[in-house]
Amino acid sequence: MALVAAISAATLWRAARAEARAEASHPPHGRMIAVDGTRIHAEVMGSGPDVVLIHGSSGNTRDMSFALAPLLADRYRVILFDRPGLGYSDPLPKGHEGISEQADLLVGAAQRLGADRPIVVGQSYGGAVALAWAVHHPEALSALVPVSAASHPWEVPLDLFYRITSSRLGARLAVPLLTAWVPQSKIETTLREVFAPQPVPKGYGDHFGPRLTLRRSSLRANARQRANLLAEIEALAPLYDQIAVPTEIIHGTADITVDPGLHSRALADRIKTAEITWLDGIGHMPQHVAAPEVAAAIDRAAARAGLRKPL
Repeated sequence: MALVAAISAATLWRAARAEARAEASHPPHGRMIAVDGTRIHAEVMGSGPDVVLIHGSSGNTRDMSFALAPLLADRYRVILFDRPGLGYSDPLPKGHEGISEQADLLVGAAQRLGADRPIVVGQSYGGAVALAWAVHHPEALSALVPVSAASHPWEVPLDLFYRITSSRLGARLAVPLLTAWVPQSKIETTLREVFAPQPVPKGYGDHFGPRLTLRRSSLRANARQRANLLAEIEALAPLYDQIAVPTEIIHGTADITVDPGLHSRALADRIKTAEITWLDGIGHMPQHVAAPEVAAAIDRAAARAGLRKPL
């Protein structure tokens, strides 16, 4: 019993120290915006038509500020949000933290920044949030750019990692262990898997700060979001034919995280205003490994929405 208590105390101490170090090394770079009592962390750069960038699962604003946002800031006002519960944004209440609730919150945050009809860009899970934005708030965007976006129901079971960390017992016991004891080698392996078949870009890990995601609150929020995503997609997918804004879908053909055919090809078939760009041989992270191509898709969306001259 004494040994269990000692391990528990050591784990909690190490977890708190790891979280403090992560926040000290990667502090927030933006501002906090209050929307209905929830604080959303936002970074803003550049000037021009508004573009909102929404990061994926386990992410934060730094994922979008590494390569893509700097490519856009010379001609757009780029707004990067930490999704609720991740980065430095407050979590939403349990049971009310799905893609539609997140979209509601980010629409409010964008409007507080004066972005009433931005181009909305979302990658992976963030693409699902962007789709919910377009379905439920059609008056609050001018164009839509889903990037490697999860959009349609799938049959693969929820990953064991998320089954554990989204459970009540796992959230209480496993999550602090992860925060406290995950080695750097495991983080590097995970990044390589996410970026495959491309290598992790030089400097990405240092810029992104993966241990921000390993904070206990972020692990728990991310796990709940992932555990509930399939049911939320099943409810949202029948509504895609309501999307009428210019839509530029972009997806890598070598993505093994979000199946290109199941998701983006099917999405292009459902949205009448959609055009699709396939990135041959590119994996799940085109906002980094094919950032110019993603920026070009945003330019096309802006031109179709009348916000820029066609290239």
